[in-house]
Amino acid sequence: MSTDTNQLIHFSAIPFDAPGRRSPVAGAPSIEHLASAARELVPYLRQHARETELNRRVSDEATELFRKAGFFKLMQPARFGGYEYGFTAFIEIISELARGCASSAWGCSLGVVHQWVVGTFPEQAQQDVWGGNPDAIVCGSYAPTVMAEKVDGGYTVKGEWHWASNVDNSQWALLGVQFPPEEKGAAPSAGFLLVPRSDWRIVDNWHVVGQAGTGSKTVAIDNATFVPGHRKLTFAEASSNQPPGVAVNHNPIYRIPFLSAVPVCLASPMLGNAQGAIEAFYELCGNRVTRGAVAGGGNRLSQFFPVQSRMAEASASVDAARLLLFRDTAEVEQLAMEGKVIDVDKRIRNRRDHAFSSRLCHQAVEGLFSSVGGGGLTLDQPLQRMWRDSNMIARHISLNWDAVSSMVGQYLLGLEPKGQY
Repeated sequence: MSTDTNQLIHFSAIPFDAPGRRSPVAGAPSIEHLASAARELVPYLRQHARETELNRRVSDEATELFRKAGFFKLMQPARFGGYEYGFTAFIEIISELARGCASSAWGCSLGVVHQWVVGTFPEQAQQDVWGGNPDAIVCGSYAPTVMAEKVDGGYTVKGEWHWASNVDNSQWALLGVQFPPEEKGAAPSAGFLLVPRSDWRIVDNWHVVGQAGTGSKTVAIDNATFVPGHRKLTFAEASSNQPPGVAVNHNPIYRIPFLSAVPVCLASPMLGNAQGAIEAFYELCGNRVTRGAVAGGGNRLSQFFPVQSRMAEASASVDAARLLLFRDTAEVEQLAMEGKVIDVDKRIRNRRDHAFSSRLCHQAVEGLFSSVGGGGLTLDQPLQRMWRDSNMIARHISLNWDAVSSMVGQYLLGLEPKGQY
């Protein structure tokens, strides 16, 4: 069976003409061109997926292919050579790449979305990151577990930040910290600091069962290191409809509150991974003949009713997940374009759907993998890797259904939502 003979297993046409799918930059490649470049890379990513996993990082070669394709320019400010596309374009590109390798797509995803994040920082911070190297890539560790110390002109920091995906290919790090209170008796505030590669080292401690190729190692700063104050962005600023970077990057995509859209950088690899699992399962069903003493031995896998049903459910789940992500993201892009505030209702709804779409994708992969039998367990069969990657992504705190759904339920019941939105 060839995947070319059944269009139902492929992504459906995108039904939204969202603002983020159009670049305001003269001469920028079209979204169709960028999406085609992503599709062309899928066979390469599939071929090297096992190697990526064994190496526990996205390769230099894959990173260079992403760079040449223009993916790291996708959301970067035009002043530094970027295209200023939005999150709807982002979802399409990253989910396409993840059909080939979820780890590689994850690394690209974080590299791309952090170009948008840096674009919301003050102007001088953007100049620091890209002024000398417009191709600089930024990794990140968001949890504000380290307390920054206030000093003249900025802050000093020292400590470790875990799970900095794609750190091997990054020249800067976006680090979550606690800032000391501005007034006596007030509580600390959380936010980010931007720190160059020269100020930190990599702790090679990423040994995991899934998403091994993301290279999500630890960033360590061993001695108190100065970070100028202009490289600071508080969570409150990031969650506002008017972060500092809007003053110089006038494109409305930089007005979108952080958590209304940034988690698609996690949900998009999950979406593409589930789509890749459907395609791999399709090929397996056409080629695999059951063996052994069980009833039905000698038949093709595709002839069994449970297999047929799980295939149908998986395709519906992935399609539904994709529709949720695009609908929500297109709506906040449109609101930003119109200069309207993206309120708490929309933020909570988007956080719900980031997690629920990922849950749908995870259920799709789980259902398919339950039907593969022993032939799907070998390390050269991509389905087992996609299953492990799916389990890993589903447990990310930003997509974890238990964590996010409790916050949503609190809000819907009139309680104070406890979570990040």
